Amino acid sequence: MSYEETIRIELEFWKRDILKKPSVFSKVTDNIQKKINSYIPDKVHTAITATIKTMIKGVLYGSKYTTSDIPPLEMSLIHREALVKEKIDFYCKTGAAEGGITGAGGFLLSMADFPVLIAIKIKLLFEIASLYGFDVKNFSERLYILYIFQLAFSSKKGASKVFLHIEDWEDKLHILPDNSDNFDWKTLQQEYRDYIDLAKLAQLLPVVGSAVGAVANYQLIKKLGNTAMQAYRMRILKS
Repeated sequence: MSYEETIRIELEFWKRDILKKPSVFSKVTDNIQKKINSYIPDKVHTAITATIKTMIKGVLYGSKYTTSDIPPLEMSLIHREALVKEKIDFYCKTGAAEGGITGAGGFLLSMADFPVLIAIKIKLLFEIASLYGFDVKNFSERLYILYIFQLAFSSKKGASKVFLHIEDWEDKLHILPDNSDNFDWKTLQQEYRDYIDLAKLAQLLPVVGSAVGAVANYQLIKKLGNTAMQAYRMRILKS
């Protein structure tokens, strides 16, 4: 079996997992999340939401995320993906180290972890896009990155909706938002905040915060990297 045939199979399994209905466990987790959110002070929710919007919106304008060179067009897919996996591993370890440090610093440093982690995730997505040969200076590619971000950190129901936005991407460009103001920022913020709250809440606890911060960051970045790989495979394997 060739490399392309192998990843086509992986891609199909990923699609089925994204589109299948939420499990009982998923529904229970969502209810727990809502309960936990009710105990978090409103000012904390407001601060996190504002940070998420500010940081993620920078995707569309931040020149610091466009520094990666696009690999030669003749580079094989297996070579590209080897480089992508190296990047994911590097950013997973970077995020874990950052989460461990901020988790050990108590509440204030743990709160500071949110914008730093977002910046790490966004930078990784730009790196992955470039390695697959896509020019992140184009608005449409930055928009695709936003949808990948949202897809990775949405509830089961939300992920299915986002998937429909990026499936057959080139055929849908004419109906997608043509500027950042028309993007559904509210949904992206809520989905991302709710997704990471449960994973990151224990980072605020004394003693265990450091270990939880390291593990949570590693797993969150790993999930984002895998989602990005599958999302770009959809486009490349279709062409």
